Amino acid sequence: MRAMIIGPQGAGKGTQATRICGELGIPHISTGDLFRANIAGGTELGKLAQSYTDAGKLVPDDVTQAMVADRLAQPDTDNGFLLDGFPRNLKQAEWLSTLLAERGTPIERVLLLTAPDEVLMERMLARGRADDTEEAIQQRLDIYHAETLPLVEYYGDRVVQIDGVGEVDDVHDRIAAALDGTGPDPQPATTDAVGG
Repeated sequence: MRAMIIGPQGAGKGTQATRICGELGIPHISTGDLFRANIAGGTELGKLAQSYTDAGKLVPDDVTQAMVADRLAQPDTDNGFLLDGFPRNLKQAEWLSTLLAERGTPIERVLLLTAPDEVLMERMLARGRADDTEEAIQQRLDIYHAETLPLVEYYGDRVVQIDGVGEVDDVHDRIAAALDGTGPDPQPATTDAVGG
């Protein structure tokens, strides 16, 4: 299974991705983990990424893409993978499609984890992190709606929309049913049905 999970911050992507990957026996490829591993390992890409983060700047797409390409070339991805946190925008999605087409390993399924903005706001404020102010959270949600949600249209019928509200086990059961085809017919994913 070659899949990706997308959704706003606070939707529970990381938690669900870890469980799915454990059950399917495929690697969970998170861009956050890739950054940390490359920086900790002192790789050239890690040093480059660190230079941007130290300056308070966003790491450019080409650096992130190089890390993703390197990770997808590892042998443990031969039987599949789950991308988490990448692609974040259409430009990255187009790059990824080209890379995977060259290898004959296109994305098969896109899991769209959804929750209303007010639920996400409550969850993130409850974490109590210093950078989780209402203003900062709203800004991140606005960026998600503007840049990441267009991926729903880009991936079309490969997208399965999963309600991310509820207990962790319940959400996981919805994902498992969607992946093995035993759940109800998936809702057609639309950009206006994902909170806002």
